[in-house]
Amino acid sequence: MSAVSRNGRCFSGEKQQDEVIKMGKYFGTDGFRGEANENLTADHAYKVGRFLGWYYGELKRRNGDDTPARIIIGKDTRRSSYMFEYTLVGGLVASGADAYLLHVTTTPSVAYVARVDEFDCGIMISASHNPYFDNGIKLINGNGEKMDEETISLVEAYLDGSLEVFGQKWEEIPFAKKEKIGCTVDYVSGRNRYIGYLISLGVYSFRGVKVALDCANGSSWNIAKAVFDALGAKTYVINAQPDGTNINNNAGSTHIEGLQKYVVDNGMDVGFAYDGDADRCLCVDEKGNVITGDHILYIYGKYMKERGKLLTNTVVTTVMSNFGLYKAFDELGIGYAKTAVGDKYVYEYMMKNGCRIGGEQSGHIIFSKYASTGDGILTSLKIMEVMMARKKKLSELSEGFTVYPQVLTNVRVTDKKAAQDDADVQAAVKKVTEELGDTGRILVRESGTEPVVRVMVEAESEEICQKYVDMVVNVIKENGYVAG
Repeated sequence: MSAVSRNGRCFSGEKQQDEVIKMGKYFGTDGFRGEANENLTADHAYKVGRFLGWYYGELKRRNGDDTPARIIIGKDTRRSSYMFEYTLVGGLVASGADAYLLHVTTTPSVAYVARVDEFDCGIMISASHNPYFDNGIKLINGNGEKMDEETISLVEAYLDGSLEVFGQKWEEIPFAKKEKIGCTVDYVSGRNRYIGYLISLGVYSFRGVKVALDCANGSSWNIAKAVFDALGAKTYVINAQPDGTNINNNAGSTHIEGLQKYVVDNGMDVGFAYDGDADRCLCVDEKGNVITGDHILYIYGKYMKERGKLLTNTVVTTVMSNFGLYKAFDELGIGYAKTAVGDKYVYEYMMKNGCRIGGEQSGHIIFSKYASTGDGILTSLKIMEVMMARKKKLSELSEGFTVYPQVLTNVRVTDKKAAQDDADVQAAVKKVTEELGDTGRILVRESGTEPVVRVMVEAESEEICQKYVDMVVNVIKENGYVAG
């Protein structure tokens, strides 16, 4: 069976979950993303607001409810986030919806508030770990989950002027008039309640523990420290001075070197790094070693198994998790599933199969008992819980998981599909799979954004990895697929 990733198709010799991944014209697996006012404009945001405000109001009216749609909005610290917030709100209220503003906050907080306060939907303005000049519009349903494909396709149809819904075609959707025009509500209380929720999940006091937080000059800058302080930690924070242009700039989970140095230089017990919208977390142990999403899945999966809390005895991963993680799970007798790349697909698998923990190497970790999306701050609290419960340092908790060396080569090709489907290429992949046996793996994936085929091998040494990557890459070259 082949798996399909967010970035395209992939195949290997492993049994993996089959995925059919739909990529819209504007929306990918994590929202409508692009450079601000280049391929994601204020006009786009206004129209998204116009549609959502009208659509959810119309759904209510058709169900006999004449109250306005209620939509919750959060944003990160990018300069353009304010522009998109105002234009989204303009569209929402023009269509008769009431817009509730959380202001600068995290993606998981929008998901939490949308769910517990029964909003019709939520919007998060963020491009996650991307540089400041990019931005994005993430849509969240009333259950706090990523928006369904059907609704997103309607948004895209409206953007393209081809909307057909409720049994008719709409050249334009109506504006609200008089008292039907929506209002804007300051809803910072929702963000505060989310902070209270995180604090309530603290099982142990963190008193005396020196914790370093890297807030990436992003959404977590005014939330994370409050949570750790309330739980008694000695909290030290870096990159918590956003200026609109420094989000993710040599900071946060994508540039973790700064936190590694800070932890070692200042004798911290542990460090946590978030991305721009704080839906992911990576850790640094007391020795300065990076603890990836795979490490987190190993540490917390083992902890759940020990306490009889690992329902279905399964940890959900993506096809990009390290081969060493699966070897470690095998040793512990823990089962695992592999989905396409993207926390959306991890969550879908977890909901369908009743799994409690899943995530990605990048630090998107989902604890389904507590949240409907990846939550960086929640993840750091859960790692702290294991440290306190087991009275162990983070470096000790990660023992038992050995990261296998990996070699990844991106091959620029003339035709991605033809290169992947070529019989000789498939035969080479099969041969590598057979020769590696249970000592490693090969994964071949297409990029969804560029004309590139990615060839990745994980094995016991870098030399072995390189040998087998070269074997497949050479076949792609010999068969004439490499672009000039």
